[in-house]
Amino acid sequence: MALDEFELIARYFRTARLERAGEASATVLGIGDDAAVLQPAAGQQLVVSTDTLVEGVHFPKEGPAAELGYRALAVAVSDLAAMAASPLGFTLALTLPQATPCWLQAFSSGLADAARDAGINLIGGDTTRGPLNIGVTVLGQVPAGQALTRSGARPGDLLCVGGNLGDGAAGLDVVLGNQLPVGLPMAAQDYLYQRFWRPMPQLALGQRLRGVASAGLDVSDGLLADAAHIASASGVRLLINGPQLPMSDALRSWSERQRLDWMLRGGDDYVLLFTLPRAARRWLEQWRAAGLAVSVIGEVQGGKGVQLDLGLGPQNVDGPAGYQHFRSTDD
Repeated sequence: MALDEFELIARYFRTARLERAGEASATVLGIGDDAAVLQPAAGQQLVVSTDTLVEGVHFPKEGPAAELGYRALAVAVSDLAAMAASPLGFTLALTLPQATPCWLQAFSSGLADAARDAGINLIGGDTTRGPLNIGVTVLGQVPAGQALTRSGARPGDLLCVGGNLGDGAAGLDVVLGNQLPVGLPMAAQDYLYQRFWRPMPQLALGQRLRGVASAGLDVSDGLLADAAHIASASGVRLLINGPQLPMSDALRSWSERQRLDWMLRGGDDYVLLFTLPRAARRWLEQWRAAGLAVSVIGEVQGGKGVQLDLGLGPQNVDGPAGYQHFRSTDD
């Protein structure tokens, strides 16, 4: 017997795991009415971001339902981390070719895992029939005036990253079943598979950057492309030192050229890229002591654009540096 929209929502999304995954005090009214009602804490500003994930563009066709559920929410929550925000709630707009119970059960389970890990509640959404499309809107809060933006970097600042680079792109190779290096350990394959499907939004790091970092964002389209966003918004030049880029052991089975390409252009890493005034450098050791794998990978300079130094001196980065929607393949 086919499920209608309301039965689908009641069975798979009105669950304690999704509605009570995070702090409940901000949710005045959740699922079940025409709209949700939230109450941010006093002195807080509201942060809102929307992500749309399209089959065949943002994830492989016929991807595992549980992994799709996790990834869809995790990449959206990463935008809250990038703004130094704390999660309040999220909505889900789910378009499905058909309502298949086993798929829905797995999808909602993966979604609930991500909600638990991020501490964020499902507060509403919509379902409809059509090609598979997952739309997630996340809402968070940040103390007034402390949202981290792309426009505050200044010459002399350090350029830092919150974790390893290249794992997301390598993970996509594993997910797609592309030819892998001979001798790649199964543990490395499993790690990279998880890094693609289950990225971990850096909420804890983002919140520590409040009032300390000068600019920031999350690395979704590739290090060079996302560094260019900060450079443009701040009116500065970013110099990236290639030898300082952090890399996981799982990448070492690939050639140096492939590793570097993934670290610079691969995207899907969802680690924070931020600039830090030199006077605040002391915070780096405290963050590392707290288990946050932050690395200095360059500096902010006067000028514009992005330069890359691979040991032979700085070179300008020209042309497309990462993934861009609507870019012609002939460009």
